[in-house]
Amino acid sequence: MQNQIDETNTGSSQSFQDEPISFEELEIESTILSAIKELGFEIPTPIQKEAIPLLLNNRNDLIGLAQTGTGKTAAFGIPLIQQINLNSRKTQALILSPTRELCMQICNDLKKFAKYTIGFRVLPIYGGTSIENQIKELSRGAHIIVATPGRMLDMINRGKADVSAIENLVLDEADEMLNMGFKEELDSILETTPEHKRTLLFSATMSTDVERIARNFMHDPVEITVGRKNEGAENVNHIYYLVHARDRYLALKRIADYNPEIYAIIFCRTRVETQEIANKLMGDGYNADALHGDLSQSQRDHVMQKFRVHNLQMLVATDVAARGLDVDSLTHIINYNLPDDPEQYTHRSGRTGRAGKSGTSIAIINLKEKHKIRMIEKKMGKQFKQERVPTGREVCEKQLFNHIDRMENVDVYNEEIESFLPTIYKKLEWLDKEELIKRFVSVEFNTFLDYYKNTQDINVDSGGSRDVVLGEMCRFFINLGRKDELTPQMLIGLVNDISKRLSIRIGKIDIMHSFSFFEADAQYKELIVKSFSKKKFKGRDIITQEAEPSSDRSHSGSGKEGKSFKGGSKGPKNFKSSKSGKPAKYEKKFTASKDKDFKKKKKKY
Repeated sequence: MQNQIDETNTGSSQSFQDEPISFEELEIESTILSAIKELGFEIPTPIQKEAIPLLLNNRNDLIGLAQTGTGKTAAFGIPLIQQINLNSRKTQALILSPTRELCMQICNDLKKFAKYTIGFRVLPIYGGTSIENQIKELSRGAHIIVATPGRMLDMINRGKADVSAIENLVLDEADEMLNMGFKEELDSILETTPEHKRTLLFSATMSTDVERIARNFMHDPVEITVGRKNEGAENVNHIYYLVHARDRYLALKRIADYNPEIYAIIFCRTRVETQEIANKLMGDGYNADALHGDLSQSQRDHVMQKFRVHNLQMLVATDVAARGLDVDSLTHIINYNLPDDPEQYTHRSGRTGRAGKSGTSIAIINLKEKHKIRMIEKKMGKQFKQERVPTGREVCEKQLFNHIDRMENVDVYNEEIESFLPTIYKKLEWLDKEELIKRFVSVEFNTFLDYYKNTQDINVDSGGSRDVVLGEMCRFFINLGRKDELTPQMLIGLVNDISKRLSIRIGKIDIMHSFSFFEADAQYKELIVKSFSKKKFKGRDIITQEAEPSSDRSHSGSGKEGKSFKGGSKGPKNFKSSKSGKPAKYEKKFTASKDKDFKKKKKKY
């Protein structure tokens, strides 16, 4: 039976005071205290506050459940260093972690904690590099080995790693190791270690496989739970956007453009999709790259280093490839595709909102995936908020003010530019202040204006039809059609250009031979009718009027003649309709059987 220490005080056998304490109160040796103070450590995190004194004062096995980024490495690392017998060259502790990157990170952290602990030696052991060099390093001895399961088991089987004297075995990110398929390796390593050892298991979630390890290889463990089991991180805001599957990439770009300072990991399902999305982003001018299993280790290291130093804003990755990439300042996690396992979402979202900062986890989903949101909410005990994908106008507005903010806060190197100013002043003296500001803003802003000029709203509602949640749509008649070479894209451009509004929401479009119908946001009804008044198109006067709603709502936005119009579509108000449903005033007198060109025209369009 496990003893529980639950920081939520929910169903726990012990409760603790919430007053903050210092590291000095945790009985840590002065040499280690000096080192962690230099690192800026002042107040221990909840997992550190409970685990450090427990590990320093007794030999109980321990299960620590806390989100990624909550300080688990210091929670087990500081006690391990303090309890090492520096007079012995034997390996006294083994730490297993899922990836090479996390292995190296833990090793580096331990070296920092032990900066003033003379004689302390820690060694990383992992795959993807020369095993001969690692064997040579092992022969020199190491007090603590930090290793990935596969390479460690290889070392044990070769007789190069002696774990017969270890006092502590740490399984860090245990759920991740099991998710990655290291069950057999972990079982084998656990079976070869001494029976008397203390086992410390740290995990973000308590899966059935983690429970099995606790049941089979641990003795009466104390359990420390920070938050609730399998709960998501507290500082993370969970959002989902609902779009058609075909619009998923468009939604991703708008999210990126709406957040100019974004620093995010974008999770995809497969290696192929990961590379494809990264290539698209790079081709569209974003600072992005891919991280997946098809990359060599040197390529992985290069990409990860670029991301760590912020040379990349967005890293597109698979779950396996991103494990071990530890970055504290991520603003967003974007689920381009939701994982099948709800626990995997917890791991993804836990990468943001660290070190006291807030973060946002976004899911881009289609209607068929809404059930996954509910599963994740139930598992995490947290609610998602549905938000609208920003419109083109909203993106442009956000980018404009970001551009102005950058201009206001830019560092001006007066001495360096002073010699150039007279020429610049002379060249720009013909411009007044207002014109100069307009041109300055347009230099960078025109790109966004051009791109988003005629874009549609891509949000969908839960029922599958467009724009119901976002507001009512109004149907319009316009006396332009295929004979005027009108296309759906051209019609969208006309509405936005003539109304002088960016990205008015356009719904269903029916382009006929000599006239058309289109749906637009009802709040702009009067503006659209008024704007088109007295306007011409290729020399023709444009007539635009509000029309009766279509009786067929099943077809949306094709811009082609077909089922959406055939049979019950009604014409504009004040226009008498013929039996065909076309406005009698504008109807061309022909039938499919009499007009030889009809079928050709219809096929063409």
